[in-house]
Amino acid sequence: MRVAVVGATGRIGSLTVAALQHDGHDVVPISRTHGVDVVAGTGLDEALAGVDVVVDAASTNAATEAEAVGFFTAATANLLAAEQRAGVGHHVLLSIAGVRTVPGNAHMAGKRAQEAAVEAGPIPYTIVPATQFHDFPAMVAGWVEQDGVAQLPPLLMQPIAPADVANILARVAIGAPQGRHRDIAGAEPQDLIDMARRTLAGQGRSIRLVPTWHGGIFDETAAGDVLLPAADAEIAPTTFDEWLATQQR
Repeated sequence: MRVAVVGATGRIGSLTVAALQHDGHDVVPISRTHGVDVVAGTGLDEALAGVDVVVDAASTNAATEAEAVGFFTAATANLLAAEQRAGVGHHVLLSIAGVRTVPGNAHMAGKRAQEAAVEAGPIPYTIVPATQFHDFPAMVAGWVEQDGVAQLPPLLMQPIAPADVANILARVAIGAPQGRHRDIAGAEPQDLIDMARRTLAGQGRSIRLVPTWHGGIFDETAAGDVLLPAADAEIAPTTFDEWLATQQR
């Protein structure tokens, strides 16, 4: 199949490109690096010519809810319109498990708006809600670190390996549209702060981690089990310990 991957140079996008190519599919990478800007809508018609499926794994580091919503709604509107013109038959969206239950996070607000646009759009779709990735805690620590200190929320999550996410997206892309896919998650629950501490130690980075619900990217609406996957989730094989062993310095 001819599959376009949006966000092809990103962490999940690049792995999805590799998974699809490994299975023999013709992959069209879509990113600004490849001369396509989904927010502006430039280059999309040329990129989607002859494409059967679009996998949207693009993301943003927008700091505010307005910026995140603006990014995801503009990009999705442009994508869906171009897909309709090109005759694309399946739109696959990578989303977040629990995205509808955590109001106090700008990125999740953007993803909710993106999901709504896909559901209301003209292209048959599959939305794949994933739990947080194994590398997420250390990334967050890096984002919020100031003077060697990072304030992190004590989140409970069931993280998934980025490569497992990519493999699932590649599998879903070549199948029929499903509407909403069941949650995808890793093998076991973990604590964000403990994951961050262990990952940073393995990378040789020294950041003091302070548990708090104040001033970070999540507030108390993310407490408890709200970020855990639904009971019928598809469980990916790679554990956090197995992933961590590949990250050692």
